[in-house]
Amino acid sequence: MAERVRAFIGLGANLGDRAATIRRALACLAALPATVVRRVSHLYETAPWGKPDQPWFLNAVAEIDTGLPPHDLLRALKQIETRLGRLPGERWGPRVIDLDLLLYDEVTLRTPDLTIPHPYMDQRAFVLVPLQELWPDYQTADGTPIAQAIARLLPTQPVRLWGALTPPPPTDCP
Repeated sequence: MAERVRAFIGLGANLGDRAATIRRALACLAALPATVVRRVSHLYETAPWGKPDQPWFLNAVAEIDTGLPPHDLLRALKQIETRLGRLPGERWGPRVIDLDLLLYDEVTLRTPDLTIPHPYMDQRAFVLVPLQELWPDYQTADGTPIAQAIARLLPTQPVRLWGALTPPPPTDCP
């Protein structure tokens, strides 16, 4: 088996039972081969980013240990989205679930289908606020401490604590 690395996954939903769908997504993450969900942030309710005329999102970040290579992990995330009912739609539009590979160990990668670190994560309060719970010493790509980056974003990107998120067992993955 490949050596396990630490990765961070962004989870979001703004259609249907948002919290239940995110819990199911966590169960599916935990069911992936060679993968363990280590920690999960609280859920946050956040204003839509990129396309404001849609319902607010619930967002969280999960820290995982995985033996899956980056492209395999991305494929697995897309399969989970499909399994949970995500359909192709407009960019930054409403969605039943969104799973983003934010960080994968210390890897920097740029391919046509995958960029690590996630190319927009440092511009999104809905990613940085829950990430800060799990990695308070994280620095953005330009070296800005996460707390400073969040302070810069919050005036225009509202984020509200919504509640605790306890990962369900992998058996809860549909």
